[in-house]
Amino acid sequence: MRQRAQRWLGWALRRWALLSRPMTLGVRLLAYDEMGRVFLVRHAYRDGWYLPGGAVDPGETAVAAARREAEEEGHLLCETEPRLVAVFYNRREGRDHVLLYRCDRVRQARPRRPDREIAETGFFAPDALPEGTTPATRRRIDEDRTGMPRPEDW
Repeated sequence: MRQRAQRWLGWALRRWALLSRPMTLGVRLLAYDEMGRVFLVRHAYRDGWYLPGGAVDPGETAVAAARREAEEEGHLLCETEPRLVAVFYNRREGRDHVLLYRCDRVRQARPRRPDREIAETGFFAPDALPEGTTPATRRRIDEDRTGMPRPEDW
């Protein structure tokens, strides 16, 4: 019941954002630890594993948003400057632009406990991602690993 309410709330908030802000700018972060594992999050309000990320707040730079989201969603500290690797248009939402950053050396300051936003987090080998990793997340990781050309759409 609680999970259903959280999903409904997530859906309602996305719809409200669509009406209140005609275009949004978001960030996602390919965050790798010293062993080459990528950090993923599983949200409480939607299915699947995702790269950490979120909206760029008014008055905030995109790179600052990437650092903030890494800290908020995973207690991650980027030991190297996040590097912009791609800009995407999210056709599914119809108004989002997503800036994809990469940080090659992150460390987790402390474990992330589950809460209303984040159900689970973890570092995973890029060739052994957890079941439920979203197709777009898998594509971004594969493109990063192989050097494949990146499309314009998320």
